[in-house]
Amino acid sequence: QVQLVESGGGLVQAGGSLKLSCAASGLTFRNFHMGWFRQAPGKEREFVVGINRGGDRTDVKESLVGRFTISRDNAKNTVYLHMNSLKPEDTAVYYCAAVLRFTLAVVRSGYDYWGQGTQVTVSS
Repeated sequence: QVQLVESGGGLVQAGGSLKLSCAASGLTFRNFHMGWFRQAPGKEREFVVGINRGGDRTDVKESLVGRFTISRDNAKNTVYLHMNSLKPEDTAVYYCAAVLRFTLAVVRSGYDYWGQGTQVTVSS
């Protein structure tokens, strides 16, 4: 079955950086768009950033442009979330997700598979 396993979360000071990884198995990774979402306490889950299957298109939540980026390694079936200049409001559980798409454009919804999440806490 499809498994998405996130890693790399933890506690970081404001202004710091963190790189999350998501290892995928049970699917043909190169056919899936990948996305990162997050959910802060008391808030709804929100789209953070996505990447198309070829890795040549990305889409970042507008408020995160310049701080968050995404990349993927199709040879390793892994997608990464690079977070810089972290702020306390970035504290959340971060989820990796996958959706089967053959379009160039990245999608922000309709993801089929989800990881269990990894906690990111940014201290002030």
